Amino acid sequence: MRIFDYKHLASRSWDSEILGLVAQIHECKGRQELYIRQKPAELHRLIEIAKIQSTESSNEIEGIRTTNTRLKQLMAEKTTPRNRDEEEIMGYRDVLNTIHENYEYIPIRPNYILQLHRDLYQYSHKGTGGVFKNTQNYISATNADGWEFVLFTPLAPYETPAAIESICESYNYMTDTQEIDTLLLIPVFIHDFLCIHPFNDGNGRMSRLLTTLLLYRSGYVIGRYISLESKIAKNKSIYYDVLEQCQQGWHENAEDPTPFIKYLLKTILSAYRDFEERVELVEEKLPAIETVRRAVYRKIGKFTKNNIMELCPTLSKASVENAIKQLVEKGILIRHGTGRNTFYTRSDAE
Repeated sequence: MRIFDYKHLASRSWDSEILGLVAQIHECKGRQELYIRQKPAELHRLIEIAKIQSTESSNEIEGIRTTNTRLKQLMAEKTTPRNRDEEEIMGYRDVLNTIHENYEYIPIRPNYILQLHRDLYQYSHKGTGGVFKNTQNYISATNADGWEFVLFTPLAPYETPAAIESICESYNYMTDTQEIDTLLLIPVFIHDFLCIHPFNDGNGRMSRLLTTLLLYRSGYVIGRYISLESKIAKNKSIYYDVLEQCQQGWHENAEDPTPFIKYLLKTILSAYRDFEERVELVEEKLPAIETVRRAVYRKIGKFTKNNIMELCPTLSKASVENAIKQLVEKGILIRHGTGRNTFYTRSDAE
């Protein structure tokens, strides 16, 4: 029988890679806090970009999509959903906003997790929001021949409420005692949540929303400015691989959570590094063309206009487009393709 007790993590020995990642994140967190205090206004655009990317990427991982235009309209609350995918995208948007604005007042308890899940499906007519699963679910994969097979069997429905209660109690106890760094505790909680798979639908998206919530409550607000979901989506295969590794022996309390801990810590650290890179570009008051020029010289290989807009959050779309056009005319950038397939490279790469 699976037991949830995080006390043993306090006495566990962690390898040098994990300890190094934790130390680096602590350093980045300190630098981020300093910049937020000094220049909060410059970071507003980063927040808006991160919200859109997080909503798009977390849903994209689950195969839930819409067009870029529709996504921006939905995020800006300027339209109503046209289909099931858009209903679920709007639900994710609202839950993410709730976490951004109220994380200090959202305790880690089953009833709050249920309420967040309810809101995830508030625009849907499926009737599954806010209740634990009532049928056995499975984590499956498809082989090269198209055959689906079971990778992992989560807990049965009758075991689920007590299991969620248990991981919440154990997590809260360990955060209260401060016997272990929450950066080590959060991945273990999220992995257990995914192995329990408490809902009929929405488990992956809820796990990513809870990751953001747990990080915010522990003082790591990097997800406000850089989308963690976007980074997970870009490395989706690695994400699934490490989860599969850590599921082995889980029912017998014999799993090794190390691969998932390292994966999540590396994702968090990468986000902090992205933040610092973008902060450097908004720190100085430079002409738009110089800001964009500096941004493109941080890119290797091909990149799009949207890639540059992410790096230059203080510039408008028109300013970025005009700067890119000037850099192409000056021979600093080379344009490839047309329309939606347009991308750019640096001329010094030729």
